[in-house]
Amino acid sequence: MSSKVYKKRKAKIYRKTTETKIVGELTIDGTGKTDVSTGIGFLNHMLTLFAFHGLFDLKLRCKGDLEVDIHHTNEDVGICLGQAFKKALGACKGIRRFGSSEVPMDSVRAKVAIDLSNRFSFDGIKFRDSDKQPVLSSIKGTRRGEDYSMEDGNDFLDTFAKNVGMNLHVDIISRGDMHHMLEAVFKALALALDRATEIDPRRSKSVPSTKGIL
Repeated sequence: MSSKVYKKRKAKIYRKTTETKIVGELTIDGTGKTDVSTGIGFLNHMLTLFAFHGLFDLKLRCKGDLEVDIHHTNEDVGICLGQAFKKALGACKGIRRFGSSEVPMDSVRAKVAIDLSNRFSFDGIKFRDSDKQPVLSSIKGTRRGEDYSMEDGNDFLDTFAKNVGMNLHVDIISRGDMHHMLEAVFKALALALDRATEIDPRRSKSVPSTKGIL
């Protein structure tokens, strides 16, 4: 492995609409430091463990219209985080591009595979045991506007992948409670994205595509 030190890839986070105001900063080449406050306790937890396990430094503050529901905040945070990764990666020179990881969480096992291809594709979280009924429960928040569902998790992943320009596949191989399922997914996503964004010193000046561009 080369000992060359590369410039840290960073991006500012900012979005202001009539529904949300979001500010922060992302460093891809970080150590997993986090300072996250979205107004949604469960989303804070998911983003904190995502950044920690992916070794991304993430500062993020969101003030949203949670008196309506969590949809705008959940979606806009996904937009901002996706755009921050895309901006920080730039032309994607030297990255490994592909990444995958499988994470167990008690009785749950989740697998995530990604391609930073600059092309979006995500068909939702897939359950291997498709003969079983879909998960309909939600995680109850401690305050109004904090309840979080599997559908909310799907929406976040869809928006995030779309704004990164990512091909994203997520499989739940074995089920458990919804908290553990989403936690395993976010951890696996972190590890896969850490791998995909890693610089390969053998290709540090070129883009990982035979087209010469992503």
